[in-house]
Amino acid sequence: MKSIESLNKKIVSCKKCPRLAVYIRDIAKNKVRRFKDEKYYGKPLSGFGDVNAKLLIVGLAPAAHGGNRTGRMFTGDSSGDWVAKVMHKHGFASIPTSQNRDDGLILKNAYITAVLRCAPPQNKPTRDEMENCFVYLEQEKEILQNVTTVLCLGKIAYDITCKLFSVKPQKFGHNKLFEYDSIKILTSYHPSKQNTQTGRLTWKQWSAVFAKAKKLVK
Repeated sequence: MKSIESLNKKIVSCKKCPRLAVYIRDIAKNKVRRFKDEKYYGKPLSGFGDVNAKLLIVGLAPAAHGGNRTGRMFTGDSSGDWVAKVMHKHGFASIPTSQNRDDGLILKNAYITAVLRCAPPQNKPTRDEMENCFVYLEQEKEILQNVTTVLCLGKIAYDITCKLFSVKPQKFGHNKLFEYDSIKILTSYHPSKQNTQTGRLTWKQWSAVFAKAKKLVK
């Protein structure tokens, strides 16, 4: 079994997907105006959090100007704001914001990862790219041996998590709990702007998911 440190080093140096490797480097070089004075991370992202956690949170992929800029998943963008705020409210995070890798955010009883470790163009990874990254999820599963519940942010995260635990996917929906012999899987809409700004995902709905997660991992 790898340590989380050696696995994360392997992830950061990964170049298995040529399209993604080129894209994240280009984004880091050709920055958006609002971040023109910042140095982008521009490399694949490892997961982060408490290695003894009972709760594993699986997202889709780093954001081009969020995680790909800051070097940490769900950091430096609106999705990261929603994640940090709700995790702090329910006791999973030390602070209610997630702005950069050195902001002091510490996760408690939770570990955050994603289906894909590189930001994909238009947030649309290919099947082959997801397959290439799947091995990293498998290795994280081996290392994070205390996980009893997985919170999946979006349908792709749910489908890949079902594959990870060799269980049959059921109909995806918000705040659904699927209990299998090997794992409990909780699902949520992803806190993307597409969902939060349209009202598809309200703060009340979002908070309810984490309230449920907290009960599951007590």
